[in-house]
Amino acid sequence: MDWPTGLLGFAAGLLISVATAPVGVSGAVFLLPVQVSVLGVPSPAVTPTNLLYNVVAGPGALLRHHRSGGLRGPLTRLLVLGTVPGVVVGAVIRVFAVPGPSVFRLLIAVLLLPLGGWLCLRTLHRAARTAAAREPSEVSPRTITRLAMAVGVAGGIYGIGGGSLLGPILVGRGMPVAKVAPAALAGTFVTSVVGAGTYALLSLTATGDIAPYWSLGLACGLGGLCGGYLGARLQPRLPETALRLLLGVLALGIGGLYAIQIVR
Repeated sequence: MDWPTGLLGFAAGLLISVATAPVGVSGAVFLLPVQVSVLGVPSPAVTPTNLLYNVVAGPGALLRHHRSGGLRGPLTRLLVLGTVPGVVVGAVIRVFAVPGPSVFRLLIAVLLLPLGGWLCLRTLHRAARTAAAREPSEVSPRTITRLAMAVGVAGGIYGIGGGSLLGPILVGRGMPVAKVAPAALAGTFVTSVVGAGTYALLSLTATGDIAPYWSLGLACGLGGLCGGYLGARLQPRLPETALRLLLGVLALGIGGLYAIQIVR
């Protein structure tokens, strides 16, 4: 990796994490297309490289949430218990079942388009809802764990740790961002450690670009480390509706871009 590439990776990680950390998303979901299309990381090495980004970037936002007491409570434990086994299964599927770039682009589109639509629709619905409207029911611990496991599998394939998908789902079900964001980031960090380690082990038994691009992952992660702390610090000061809509629009745009590439 040369210096311009490293600086570009650092800047991308910094800017993305500042915008996404306030709502419990590490930023890896949006960094991955940058790594594929701009930084030239091949498939499937881009997935463990993205997980490495989460490992390095995660402590920034988590430190801020720890100081404010946001990591206390059972939600963090439930997310970790569900996503950890799921991310291992997802890593194995990613290496041995869907190594091709065409299939990978399809997965990106399938994951991001519904995620973006979900964020936008739920945000608009919540903004238009009156005080007399019925509030969503509380999500049961068993449902949270099952969702976390399913999202962990998807996260292991996609390289986002899992929490980046589960956080928006729980927020859409009515849970407050202030409660979901720290738990989702903690789940993303732990599962990314497990996922990156799984890919490193699989690289010893399989051929191809499977191991992470360590220097680039570290450069992006250092940017995310700084940006994540700033984003978590800004959370109480930023309008929640605008942030949700921004994330939804970004997810729809990126997913649409890869869908167009598949058609072409």
